[in-house]
Amino acid sequence: MADTGKEVERFLDWGNLVLAACLFIAPWVLNFVDQTTAAWSAWIAAAIIGGMAVLALIWFAEWEEWINVVLGVWVAIAPWVLGFHTMTTATWGHVILGVLIAALAAWRGWSSHYGGRQAHA
Repeated sequence: MADTGKEVERFLDWGNLVLAACLFIAPWVLNFVDQTTAAWSAWIAAAIIGGMAVLALIWFAEWEEWINVVLGVWVAIAPWVLGFHTMTTATWGHVILGVLIAALAAWRGWSSHYGGRQAHA
């Protein structure tokens, strides 16, 4: 019988990788590629989040998930911190994807910490 908890954890890791890819392409899809600050915010955060997700898929360590929680929160608040909150599509793209990234990473980190599984050091 398959380990359902492990399957959910892998799904969450893959989910964050897919969300990172969505964040990376968001400037083109949502048409804010010409807004330098918003576009670069999405690209840089997506690259780091994607890298952490790949690491989690290859060799899981709980800290990778908590970094993605912080990065997801950063993505969600970046429009106000970096001053592009008046750009509606860029703001909503950042907020929605940031919240989803933070939520998936928190769920994964929480389940690995409190779900009876020990993360690698």
